[in-house]
Amino acid sequence: MMKKARCVAFSVLALSASLALVQMSSAQVPGNRPPPNGPPSGPMKIDPDPRVQQRTYRFADTNEDLAYTVFVSSKVRKDKPAPLIVALHGYGGDSNFIVRGKLVDLAEEGGYIVVGPMGYNVAGWYGSPVIVMGGGKEVKPANLAELSEKDVFNVLEIARKEFKVDPNRTYLVGHSMGGAGTLFLAQKYAPQWAAAAAIAPAAFMMQPTQKQILAPIQTAKLPLMITQGDADAVVPPEGTRTWAAAMDDLKLTDHRYIEMPGRDHGNIIADSMPDIFAFFAAHSRGH
Repeated sequence: MMKKARCVAFSVLALSASLALVQMSSAQVPGNRPPPNGPPSGPMKIDPDPRVQQRTYRFADTNEDLAYTVFVSSKVRKDKPAPLIVALHGYGGDSNFIVRGKLVDLAEEGGYIVVGPMGYNVAGWYGSPVIVMGGGKEVKPANLAELSEKDVFNVLEIARKEFKVDPNRTYLVGHSMGGAGTLFLAQKYAPQWAAAAAIAPAAFMMQPTQKQILAPIQTAKLPLMITQGDADAVVPPEGTRTWAAAMDDLKLTDHRYIEMPGRDHGNIIADSMPDIFAFFAAHSRGH
């Protein structure tokens, strides 16, 4: 147990060192690719995919406007239920870091709606344990995790009201911080999802309680995929492999772990998408 605690502490420190480099100023990332080892703390900006809608809504809890993104495949029809993906971005960026490129290509091809919530702010953690970067100890605001989780479901509800969403084909995917959020929201709201996929999940704070986190996923028989690059310096594969081992130990009904040679914390996002979309297409709730 002490060895695992030291490993988790080291992983958190490594993540903090990697992501906190630009905390004193915002960063502009040119072009269409995240930096090789993922977005540091932010706010960071990236050129949005022109196919993706940039939206805001009024967040009643704090009386402010929150950003989110929407993509709707040209194959979506008003009279036919469409599959929907909720996509959670990594630390320091916004949903344009994940709702873009290959994800949008495959969503168009498969007839999906995709929504990307902010998660309240660039460092919200979507309800999972908040990691405070840059040496700080205090979570601000104190209810950040709650606000971040609520934002995800507000955006999901907005999509359900606007579009004819198939409740049996609603999926969850996230990268890094969003990968931790995916594991957390998958287990907390397992009946909501048809399948979930975590990409290089920065789930260090949940690592000591992996089996407790995964148990509701096992009970609900929720299909779960985790992908990881073996050249990732931000979320090292050694830590993610422990999640794979825990899935095996619990004998999750339908789970997959894919580790890709040579992929880092940035290019693992796009390179994971074909496997993730194939996994989603193979699963609907109740089947």
